[in-house]
Formats: sequence, C-alpha cells, structure tokens
Amino acid sequence: MKKINLTTRILIGLVLGIAVGAWYRSNWPDPANIKPFADNISLLSDVFLRLIKMIIAPLVFSLLLTGVAKVGDFKSVGRIGLKTILWFTFATLVSLTIGLVIANIFEPGKQIALTVTSSIPVEAKAFNAKEFISHVFPESIVDVMARNQILPIIVFVLFFAVATAAIHEKGKIIIEFFDAVSHAMLKVTSYVMKLAPVAVFGAVASVIASKGLGVLNGYLSVVLCFFGGLIFFVFGFLFLVCIILKINFIRLLNHVKDAMILAFSTSSSEAAMPRVIEGLERFGFSNRIVSFVLPLGYSFNLDGSIMYMTFATMTIAQASGMHITLAQQITMMLILLISSKGVAGVPRASLVVIAGMLSYFNIPPEGLSLILGIDWLLDMGRSATNVMGNAVATAVVSKWEGEN
Repeated sequence: MKKINLTTRILIGLVLGIAVGAWYRSNWPDPANIKPFADNISLLSDVFLRLIKMIIAPLVFSLLLTGVAKVGDFKSVGRIGLKTILWFTFATLVSLTIGLVIANIFEPGKQIALTVTSSIPVEAKAFNAKEFISHVFPESIVDVMARNQILPIIVFVLFFAVATAAIHEKGKIIIEFFDAVSHAMLKVTSYVMKLAPVAVFGAVASVIASKGLGVLNGYLSVVLCFFGGLIFFVFGFLFLVCIILKINFIRLLNHVKDAMILAFSTSSSEAAMPRVIEGLERFGFSNRIVSFVLPLGYSFNLDGSIMYMTFATMTIAQASGMHITLAQQITMMLILLISSKGVAGVPRASLVVIAGMLSYFNIPPEGLSLILGIDWLLDMGRSATNVMGNAVATAVVSKWEGEN
C-alpha cells in the first residue's frame, strides 16, 4: 500500500480539524463549554510549536556556518561567483519586499484574527536604535541560542565562520562537525514535521470551535494574496529582468515548465532539480554555468520560500492584532536577507525561520500552527516559483558572462 505523503496527511488533519471544531460548536455552543475544549485540543499544536522552537538555534547555527563555508569557495571561482552572489542578493531583496508589500496592502492576517490569551492587546515593541545595535552583538552565544534570538546568532556565526576559514586545515574538522550537526538537525526536523498533521488538527479544531466556520473565509484571502505575490514575482519582476537582459522569457519558461509542474505537485523544488538541469541545458546554457549556479541557487536563492517568510510573519502579526512598524519591517527584511541563505534549501525550513521571526518581534506563536493548516497549498506555489527563480538566475549569470 502506497504511503500517504506529508502534504496529504496535513490536508486530512485540516479537514478533520474543521469537522471536529464545527461539530463541537454545533453541539455545545455555550462559551463555557467551548473554551475548555479549545484550550485542551490546542495543546496538540502547542507541543508542535515547542518542538519547532527547540530546532531553531542549532539548525540556524549549523546550516548558516556550513552555508558561509560554501560561499567562501567563491574565492576560487572569482568572477562568476561574485555575479552569482550579486544576483542572489538582489532577487532575495525583491522577493522579501514583495512579501511585505502584499501583506501591508491587503492585510490578509486580519481575516484570520487569532484569539490572544491575554486580554491586553498585544503591540510590537517600539524600535530603538541603541537597543537594536546592542542586541545585535551577543554577550553570550549560549544565552541567545537559549532564547532563539536569530540575529545575534547570525553575527556570531559570521565571526566564527571567518575564524574557522582562517585556520585552514585545522578548520576543516570544525566544518565537517557542523555539517554533520546540520544533517542531524535536518533529520530531527523531518521527525518533528511528522507531527504537523496532528498540530494542524488541534489548531484548526480549536479555532473553528471558538470562532465558527466563518474564519475559513480568511484562509482564502491568505492564499489569494500569496499566490498573487508569486505571480507578480514571476510574470512581473522576472519577466522584466529577462526583457532588460534580452533573455527569451517564454522560451525559458517552456523549457522548465515540466519541472515547475513537478515542483508544484510534489511541493518540492528539489525533486524537480534534474529536470531543471535538463531544461536549462536544452535552452543552450553551458554546463559550467548551470552546474555552478543551480546547485547554489537551491540553497541560497529559493525566491518563493523567501517571499513566504516576510508574508507569513506579517500575516501572523496581523492575525494577532499587532502593528509592525516600517523600521521593524526593514529590520525583518535585513535579518531574513542573511538568515534565509542558510536555510532556504531545507524542506519546511521556512516555518523554522518564521518561528524565529515571531520570537524576535514578540509575536504570539499560535499563528504559526494556524497558518500551517494551509502551508501545504502555499508550499506548492512557492516550490514552482523557486524553480523559475533559479532558471532565471542561471540565465542572468550566463548573460553577464557573455553567453547566449
């Protein structure tokens, strides 16, 4: 018998959560009965959230350290490496910005407003430049890891990675150790994600029981807004870039459309990678460009996943009744510009990064389990976008190198 994949199990958990929540609300409509039920069944998602938080610090630390080590290899490839980094950085900034703009204009989070346990409205803390700068540089790496503070972890890892590279041969054992740690944490992440359907069931059942089926209209708003952002990124931004650089966008799209369909249907851009390589080489790109840019793109340039990080964080903040200031949004974008480079290629790692952002901006974590209910659908769209983003990245670097 064929094993049911995670996406299908999450969908089943979502449907069961809706059914159980609606059934309980219809049979025991008294708020005195609903609240204990909602609180108790939400324990399923609470446990999942605690496990996700458990992963954040070691996963970010190990992946970012090994990721920086990979970037360090660019010294040996010179010109192509620099151009690749420049494009990845630019594309990341654009995708992060689109995620923020879409969330600010349409405010989809307000359609799925959460019931915050505190009776006092939750507000984001005011931005303070002195406090922010002081926070960036940790007094203790153990302390910031214990509190899942991503930005100070990133600063420490950057220093640590440079120092590791500087000791040459002796540093290799450190890189190998943290590479092993990163693989172990990825395995832990896969174990934790097996609980995602149960978490979705608990979170959705709790919300439906508390708020009724009307809250489902909010899910539609979130899905439409995010897919609209993805479509704008592909057929707006990437199309414009191709026009400017005189790259045949339609022809390129035709060569990778099968890979995009595969990525969409499997919710995995990695699964489509062999077909992407075939399509790009059929287009006419040289193997030296494809074999260099594409593998790095699958770790550092997953545009759909990166856009999701700002979009989801802002949506959850809105659902929690929080106002994130412009200064805080810029801070969020700069943090994700760096942190996304270490984890963008990891399946479901977007959720771990988003959890870190929620912690950093004091956003209630309940929204993570709520948005997880539609993460499977959003993942399909961002996986297909990742494929096209990396295809265009290869085309751009190839054009800058004077090929095609």
